[in-house]
Amino acid sequence: MKRLLFYLILLLAADCSFKNKNESRIRPYNQNPRYWQYKGDPVLLLGASDDDNLFQFRDLEKQLDLLKSAGGNYIRNTMSSRDTGNVWPFYQDPDGRYDLEKWDEEYWSRFNELLKLADERDIIIQIEIWDRFDFSRDPWKVNPFNPANNVNYSSDISHLEFEYPEHPSADVQPFFHTIPGMPLYKPGSEIIKKFQEKFVDKILSFTLEHGNILYCMDNETNTPPAWGKYWMKYIREKAGKHEVYATDMFDEFYKPQSCPTCLAAISNPDEYHFLDVSQINSRNFGQSHWDTLWWILNKREEYELRPVNCTKVYGGGLSGFGSGSNTDGVERFYRNVMGGIAAVRHHRPPTGNGLNEKAIATIKTIRKVESLSRFWEIEPRMELPAGREENEAYISGNERNYVIYFPKGGSISIPTIEINGCSLKWIDAGSSNWADEMKLEAAGTFVITTPDTVGSWFAVITKR
Repeated sequence: MKRLLFYLILLLAADCSFKNKNESRIRPYNQNPRYWQYKGDPVLLLGASDDDNLFQFRDLEKQLDLLKSAGGNYIRNTMSSRDTGNVWPFYQDPDGRYDLEKWDEEYWSRFNELLKLADERDIIIQIEIWDRFDFSRDPWKVNPFNPANNVNYSSDISHLEFEYPEHPSADVQPFFHTIPGMPLYKPGSEIIKKFQEKFVDKILSFTLEHGNILYCMDNETNTPPAWGKYWMKYIREKAGKHEVYATDMFDEFYKPQSCPTCLAAISNPDEYHFLDVSQINSRNFGQSHWDTLWWILNKREEYELRPVNCTKVYGGGLSGFGSGSNTDGVERFYRNVMGGIAAVRHHRPPTGNGLNEKAIATIKTIRKVESLSRFWEIEPRMELPAGREENEAYISGNERNYVIYFPKGGSISIPTIEINGCSLKWIDAGSSNWADEMKLEAAGTFVITTPDTVGSWFAVITKR
């Protein structure tokens, strides 16, 4: 009897230990699940980096230190290997072919180093398991999963071709259809799925002990949702008592009202623990960008609340798909934060700012705003400003304070009853420098005008 009681006590202690560990992991904020909390405290995740598969980046530690010094705490990491100097996850025989039963030590050593360095700096990593661009066109020609490049299966057995020259958005790659019932599934797909699961198991063997990890199944996928759902469920089951949060990233979130997979993800919080709507940050500009993200955030309110992330904010390169300019990237970053996006990161160059001076300034600016007004305590109040022109100003607030973002200068009116007896501080959103402070006391309506009509500005209004 005493021995049984002893074992019961041990089991209870183990459960309590897991509970405490889970409470310190990244998870939705208890008091406002629209945002994240980490180590028990609410956090706004802000990030930028010069690469997407950051564990393969040559100046990894320098990159993380620079991000941390700016106030950043969020990075994206695809498990990708398609760039010059990257290594693949599997062992390569002397004859040049890969053995999918064996691992490449350098690949996993780099990954482990990223986990260690980010954990030490309280930086949250959003991992993308599958990047579709590794599995088509030139990268597929050297990919270990290509039957031409491994000793484990042939094209006849796996039904994988040696070349897939189409853009991955065409979704003609059977690699992403290994789940029974999917459109391109064939019986030979089981041998591929065996190695896919082996790869995910290896990732989890490193990540589950870290509390700063979020999981995203794909990079901007056009594949049917069954693919991502399988891997989300797989990761949750493998995680056991470890609390993990997983989602998928759909390519057509830039037009969510007409995207069935996007709507299904929004309406299914049990499977999609958070949303990544990064693609709103391409093709959409100015007021249209705000209207799109605000539509998504309002639609989210109809279901169990959870965070919405943008791990990619495009802005640079003026690409044909609508990345826009570096200034567009800055504006999108700020609008995302003002709208209530829980995690925002500048995409890598050339189609994003990366960790350049503009990106660093945006992070520093938001941290200065946050020192006066916590974003998880306010919400958009776009009904308040009078005389607002399109894309002129964005306002969030509560009964104690307001934050106003002016992308290119401007002037708006706010009822004095809302702000009488308050102080206003200006922050230059381009340089992240503080500007003047003024007291707000007037009758009727108070007009707020930016210090100049050219730059971008934040006004923070607080009760005295």
